[in-house]
Amino acid sequence: MSAGPLASIVKSYDVRGLVDSELTPEVVTALGAAFVDVIVGSGHQFVIGWDMRESSPKLAEAFMKGAQSAGATPISIGLCSTDMVYFASGTRDVASVMFTASHNPATYNGLKFSRPRAQGVSMNTGLADIRDRALQYLLGEVDFGDGEGDTIHEDLLADYAAYLRSLVPLESIRPLRVVVDAANGMAGYTVPAVLQNAAGLDSLPLEIIPLYFELDGTFPNHEANPLEPSTLVDLQRAVLENEADIGLAFDGDADRCFVVDDCGNPVSPSAVAAMVAKREILRVRDTGETGDITIIHNLICSQTVTEVIVENGAKPLRTQVGHSFIKDTMRDSGAVFGGEHSAHYYFRDFWGADNGMLAALHVLSELGHSGLPLSELVSEYSRYAESGEINSVVRNLETTLAAVSERFGGRGEMDELDGVTVRGNTEGRFWWFNVRASNTEPLLRLNVEAETTALMETIRDEVLEIIRG
Repeated sequence: MSAGPLASIVKSYDVRGLVDSELTPEVVTALGAAFVDVIVGSGHQFVIGWDMRESSPKLAEAFMKGAQSAGATPISIGLCSTDMVYFASGTRDVASVMFTASHNPATYNGLKFSRPRAQGVSMNTGLADIRDRALQYLLGEVDFGDGEGDTIHEDLLADYAAYLRSLVPLESIRPLRVVVDAANGMAGYTVPAVLQNAAGLDSLPLEIIPLYFELDGTFPNHEANPLEPSTLVDLQRAVLENEADIGLAFDGDADRCFVVDDCGNPVSPSAVAAMVAKREILRVRDTGETGDITIIHNLICSQTVTEVIVENGAKPLRTQVGHSFIKDTMRDSGAVFGGEHSAHYYFRDFWGADNGMLAALHVLSELGHSGLPLSELVSEYSRYAESGEINSVVRNLETTLAAVSERFGGRGEMDELDGVTVRGNTEGRFWWFNVRASNTEPLLRLNVEAETTALMETIRDEVLEIIRG
C-alpha cells in the first residue's frame, strides 16, 4: 500500500511534519483512531501529553477525538516533557502518545508513540501499521467509530519529580551552583519541580540559575538542540559569569540533556554515558544483584565508554544508532543502562526509556559527592580525541559509502552494522571512524576518534576527502 499523504511525515521512529500543510487536524484524527486500532485496543486507556508548541493542544485534541471514536479513553496529562509521558505509561501500564517535534523549528510538530510500559513503537514494531490504518481512514476506506467517551485529566508532575529523586537522591551532596538552559522548552516546566521545590518537594542543595525557562514554542532565543554548538554559547557564558559548578542544556521536549563543565567547556555525551554507566554498574552490584550486567552503547560512542564498562566488571553491548534500536535492545538484553552519543540516556529502572533529567541527576550526584571540579572529574571519562559528528550532503549515498569501504578495506577491521565502521592502528595508536546515512536527509554523518588529536584529524580529513570529493 502506498502511504500517500503520510509518506513524508511518518519517519523511522516517530511522526513529524509541518503544521497545517502536512500535520493537519484531519491527519491527526486519523492517526488517533489508527493508534487505538493497532496498539491500544477499544475499551482501553492511553496516556497523552504535549509540549509548549502553539499547535500542540489543538492537534492533541484532534488526536483524542479520533482515539475516542475508536473506543479508547485518553488520560490527558497536558503540558509535559517526553519522559513524563514515559513515566505515565510505565506506572499505569498503558500505551502513550507525546506531541512534540523535539528540537525542530516552531513550524513543525510530531507524535512519539509507545506501547504499555514505555516500550517503543518504530516502523518495524507498529508504526507502519498505524500509518497504513490511518491512510484507510483518510481515504474513506474505513469509517470512524461513533465512540465519544470521557477524558481523564491528571497532574503527574509531583509524582514524576518524586520518582526521579528516589532513583538518584541528592539530599546529601555538597552545595552546587547550576546554570540550566531550558531553551524555552519543557525543561522550564520540569526543572523547577525536580531540582527545586515547585512541585512541593523539599529543597535540594542546588542553586539553580535559569536561562530561558519561559515556555515558548517559537524558541525566541535559540533553537532547542544542545548538540548544535551555537546553542550552547549563552550557557557557557553564564557558567563562567556566575562561577557555576556545572551547566545543563535540554532540548525542546527535555528528553536530552547536554552538560557544560565549570570552565565553560562542553562535556562529550560519551563521557556522560561512561560516567552514568559506571554509577549504574556499581549501584546494581550494591543492591546484591548477581550475574552479568549489560550496558548498551551505540556504535558512535567513544572507545572510553567500552573501556569503563569493562573496567567495572560489566558487559558492553554495541548497537546501531537510533532510539528504537536502543529501546528494543534494552528490553531484549535486560541491560541496566544505555547511552547514545546524541545525549539520549536509557535506564532499566525507567522502563528502558530515555530520560535526560535522570542523566542530569546522576551527573549532579557524582559531582556533588566529589571534591573535584567537573572539569577534572570528567577527565577519567574523556580519554581520546573525538571529531564530533560531521554532516555532508552527498548525491549518491551508496556510491560514497562504497568508496570509503574500498579506500579503507585493508587498513583495519570493518563492519556494516550501521553504515561503515573501520577500526585501525597507526604506529601503535588506535583510531576508528563511522560513516552512516541519515534516516531523513541526503546526508552522510561522520564520527572519528583516535588516541591523539593529530591522528584523529588525519583520519577525519582523509574520509572527508572521499565523501566531499
